[in-house]
Amino acid sequence: MKRLVVAFAALGTTGMALASSPFLMGVWGGQHAGIAFQGGLAEVKFDCAAGSIDEPVYPAKDGTFTARGTFRAGATGPVKVGQIFRSQPATYSGTVKKHVMTLSIELEDGTTTGPFTLNESAPSQLTRCL
Repeated sequence: MKRLVVAFAALGTTGMALASSPFLMGVWGGQHAGIAFQGGLAEVKFDCAAGSIDEPVYPAKDGTFTARGTFRAGATGPVKVGQIFRSQPATYSGTVKKHVMTLSIELEDGTTTGPFTLNESAPSQLTRCL
């Protein structure tokens, strides 16, 4: 009977270790930006823009990260039927320390935006374009 209990305890520990992920997960939010990671990929929202992170984000031991994705600027006013928003390649980079992320974005044309400070499990605080 003791052997059986020890075997279940060992399986439980292994299962928990496998459940923890080396890449970022969950919701991160702050003023003017928010990220929702799911399955390693992410949807990114800004006041007047949106984007995606198209690969898992694996922070290095010092907390720094870089990942590729897309960024599309929005427009003020109502969206018109048939209006197309141009999406362009972007590089998302920053640091994660404990439960705080600093995020910056560099677009394909060299334009940068950020840094944004995001907190793990916090909602984004967006002011949508008017």
